[in-house]
Amino acid sequence: MYDAEVPVGSFWEDEAPPLAEGVDLGPLANEMKCDVAVIGGGYTGLSAAYHLARDFGVDVCVLEAGPLGWGASGRNGGFCTLPPMGLSYGQLISRYGMDEARRFIASQVEAVDLVAGMARDNDIDIQPQGQGTLHVAHAPGRFAGLKEEAEFLGGKFGLSVSLLSREEMAETHYDSTEQFGALLNRTGFGLQPLRFARGLAAAAARAGARLYGRSEVLRWERTGDGHRLITAGGSLRAKRIIVATNGFTRPLADAKLGNRLIPVLSNIIVTRSMNIHELMAQNWRTDYPCSNTRNLLFYYRMLPDHRFLFGARGDLTGRPEDGAKMRSVMERRLGEVFPHWKDIQTTHYWRGFVCMNARLTPAIGQMPDDETVYFGLAYHGDGVSAAPWSGWTLARLIGGRISVRDLPAPFRGLPPRIPLPSLRRWYLRAALGLYHLQDKQ
Repeated sequence: MYDAEVPVGSFWEDEAPPLAEGVDLGPLANEMKCDVAVIGGGYTGLSAAYHLARDFGVDVCVLEAGPLGWGASGRNGGFCTLPPMGLSYGQLISRYGMDEARRFIASQVEAVDLVAGMARDNDIDIQPQGQGTLHVAHAPGRFAGLKEEAEFLGGKFGLSVSLLSREEMAETHYDSTEQFGALLNRTGFGLQPLRFARGLAAAAARAGARLYGRSEVLRWERTGDGHRLITAGGSLRAKRIIVATNGFTRPLADAKLGNRLIPVLSNIIVTRSMNIHELMAQNWRTDYPCSNTRNLLFYYRMLPDHRFLFGARGDLTGRPEDGAKMRSVMERRLGEVFPHWKDIQTTHYWRGFVCMNARLTPAIGQMPDDETVYFGLAYHGDGVSAAPWSGWTLARLIGGRISVRDLPAPFRGLPPRIPLPSLRRWYLRAALGLYHLQDKQ
């Protein structure tokens, strides 16, 4: 999963235009230096580089182990949604208080707008779809939870939401064996994620950032005046470092972060294009991105050319043979949830890492033992909007426009260490077993 030479195999790679010539300067060669070095060339790192170069005139370089946008930023489902956390809304309020919870949610509404604005301002054709997202009850008993969610989002956080009965959903959006009403949240939309990543890279390069793909950091040294990052082809000296590697964090950076991150595999299949008769067999009429109420959620959307994208969590090893099994399971489940599409061919399958932590909220800040090292990661499966916002926030922190104290409390500082981090896969195995049981209720 960490080998950049292994093809991702995503539909996005087949559909997106190539990265503009001259944007990716890598692999890094020779001895180089800059003011800020960013480890990770995805949404967080590219957004940080873009805003540092454009807004503050900072000399910034990005090092990415694979091609720019190779990690989660180029292989996710394209759901520009909120919120980036593993907490319920009630847990969020209980832990941080109403004021901080409202600031947190408001920041992520801002994050959705930031993505749309960056795409517009930089002429990035992200193929936006829908003006909102649907959270779908997968069983009759789950609709009550959507009512509670609507009370939080609409009543406490001031978002525009609507509840739709099963009949309303079937008439106006779609029907399936696991559709028992939904919550429409009018904040969010779908996009082509690799188009956004490559467009953001081009915007950062135009602003003056230097971007080096295929430049994995193999060693990290502290020097008298800063840091030295060593790759296979060269080295980069910098006064300050941003760690923006999220779920694809390598052991080197993970050790710097104290083994506080939990990578979780997420899988996606995409079908061939469907004709209007096939769409109407499930009464599919919507371009809203959808997710359901399972703990091991399904997330899905109809793409602009009428291909159906269907995603799910699962697999604990990353081995090719287990990926093949996961694809088979997902194709079977797609046919069970949408029975009229059970014989529709899937053309693509790929997977990547969602990044979680024990706190279940994102982490933005500076290392307590070295304030020249910044970090922004752990978006819990909702990084398409949260990650660019995190990068923008890191740029403002380094530029002196804000301090860590200005951030909503759920973002601040390092998450707790994971006890016995070598057992992370076993923790996940136990959690997956529990979620399977809960989803049957």
